Amino acid sequence: MAPTATAAMDPSQDLSLCHKLRKPVVEKLRRERINSSIEQLKSLLCTEFLQQQSDSKLEKADILEMTVTVLTRLRQQHFLSQSLMKSPQQRHCTELHKQSSFCKDKSPVNGAPWRPW
Repeated sequence: MAPTATAAMDPSQDLSLCHKLRKPVVEKLRRERINSSIEQLKSLLCTEFLQQQSDSKLEKADILEMTVTVLTRLRQQHFLSQSLMKSPQQRHCTELHKQSSFCKDKSPVNGAPWRPW
């Protein structure tokens, strides 16, 4: 009886084959997560999207750009309202804290995104 192809494979070829078979599935899951998150952003920012022309289809890049714009505006409004309520000394401390926390490289352990691989 002739040896079969699977019997002749070494473990490294087996892992490579497993990786090749699994990669499209993992990629599909990744794309589904991205698309789902973009749709959630779109629904959260529906007022911004209503201002766009209704006959034009928004691309994913448009949704992301609009999200960045809205979040930047909200952040500026928040800092402006906070700075108006503080004394000059408190404003100075807040600005120093903002600068120091911006420069630090933060990598949250528990806030890491889920990865299937």
